[in-house]
Amino acid sequence: MDHSDIHTSHPRQTAQIRFSDGQVLEGPLDTTIEEFIKAGNFPAEPIPIACLVDGQLRELSYHADRDLNVHVLTLADSDGMRVYRRSLSYLMVAAAHELFPEAKIIIDYGLNFGALYCEVERRPPFTQEELKQIEARMRGWVEADIPIVKKRLTLEEAEDVLRARNADDKLQLLKARRDKPYVTMYEFNHYSGYMHGYMVPSTGYLKYFSLDPYLDGFVLRYPRSSMPNQLQPPVDYPKLVSVFNEYRDWMNKLGIKDVGLLNQVVTKGNLKEAILVSEALQEQRIAQIATLLSVVDDDIRLVLISGPSSSGKTTFSKRLAIQLLAHGIHPIALGLDDFLVNRTDNPVDEEGDYDYENLYAQDLALLNETLLGLMRGDTVTLPHYNFLTGMREWGDQLSISDEHMIIVEGIHGMNPDLVPDIPADKIFRIYVSALTQINLDRHNRVATTDTRLLRRIIRDASQRGYTAKDTISRWPKVRKGEHTWIFPYQENADVMFNSALIYELAVMKPLAEPLLLQIEPGKPEHVEAKRLLSFLQWFEPCPFDLVPDNSLLREFIGGSILRDYQARGQ
Repeated sequence: MDHSDIHTSHPRQTAQIRFSDGQVLEGPLDTTIEEFIKAGNFPAEPIPIACLVDGQLRELSYHADRDLNVHVLTLADSDGMRVYRRSLSYLMVAAAHELFPEAKIIIDYGLNFGALYCEVERRPPFTQEELKQIEARMRGWVEADIPIVKKRLTLEEAEDVLRARNADDKLQLLKARRDKPYVTMYEFNHYSGYMHGYMVPSTGYLKYFSLDPYLDGFVLRYPRSSMPNQLQPPVDYPKLVSVFNEYRDWMNKLGIKDVGLLNQVVTKGNLKEAILVSEALQEQRIAQIATLLSVVDDDIRLVLISGPSSSGKTTFSKRLAIQLLAHGIHPIALGLDDFLVNRTDNPVDEEGDYDYENLYAQDLALLNETLLGLMRGDTVTLPHYNFLTGMREWGDQLSISDEHMIIVEGIHGMNPDLVPDIPADKIFRIYVSALTQINLDRHNRVATTDTRLLRRIIRDASQRGYTAKDTISRWPKVRKGEHTWIFPYQENADVMFNSALIYELAVMKPLAEPLLLQIEPGKPEHVEAKRLLSFLQWFEPCPFDLVPDNSLLREFIGGSILRDYQARGQ
């Protein structure tokens, strides 16, 4: 046998990176994606923050051990913004810890102008001068561009680090860690901390931020994805903040301040009581709103109920109607969806898809004509929108007396352009949203948006035949519509109602996980599914049969006694 052509093949020493913009770069194995980006021709703005590597979300510190397909994520991308916001929070907590070690920072909730509302425990609130000191320390670190190093610690090692810092909230959370024998923590400038999710590779990426006094605490401002290189001015949200404060009071009454304490309630057998008290607090609030409406009953003829997707508007409307009946008020419920224009007349978005979140998807003239007719005592014929055909049909005839109150539920109820023909003194507006405030720990938030997305995934799968992939793929357009048509008008509400339940994520975990796991790796929706699964891992599961049959949560998990109830004023 002739062996002259046999030769020894040497393993490749380089990796080729194919970027989604068409650039192809090659470098030594184990070169980081960050180094490839710096060597390439990428714009400085928006700032590269993270990346998708073969469809998987990765940090820029990810090492190329083979040829890869890479899509760079910037501040203009939602996943990039999450990484930026998380890293910025870590920087702020580290600075506060160095300057004021006795202080315990709580990153409480997000505000729509691009800010995290924070408070401080174990000392008085930070003064404006103290906030300037913290911000100056942060900017010094940004200028120094200090590496943020990822470390994998055993559970025992992580507990030692957290115990030394008296991080009781994180220690309690770690008790739910069963799937992995380690914890990923980050360190820079001798400060180690746990932040749930990926981080930027160094402090130099965190150029845009500000610390400002706000109410009883302060806000950490950051850019919005829509304008990734500038900060938005602070905006007052007195009604929204009041609802968050109310929810915090509920949490204190239950002794459940974070997920670690919720898990303790689930595992110690006190869950049924916590569920019943949570439901009682919500029913108490609905009763208060009904009582308020009974006081103004002579003037108010129309109640508009609005809120973003999966906020529980439908069940809230039905429970409010029942409370009104208990006050002798006869509610008549109308659905805004029945006043949609025919599909052929529906506005379209920039991609040519029907834009059902658009205000002008409603037949505003017909809506106002119908409402005015009912208020005059006329007999009107109610429209019915057929979602299968996309066409309007005509339903029952209806007339009401002065003793009736019309309730209209839909996403545009806070928008003054919805019912311009109705006198303002005849209208009462209620804003409903799931304003989750139970966080993983002091520094790791559970976004209100994630609660609503999980609600929608579960409901869509069980009641509408959609997969989790379908729901997640549609979600960005839903969110865009909310920012355009709902959130700018939320402070127009006369009252706000928080539909979040302290225990609901524990109930939704075993229902959502199988749906999310069906999304195949490599699909665009898999990144979002993996992120949701990642934070759900921290919740101890709760059996859904403990949820009362009139609970607002039943609108999404099924089994609601109110499903077929329709207020018709009897």
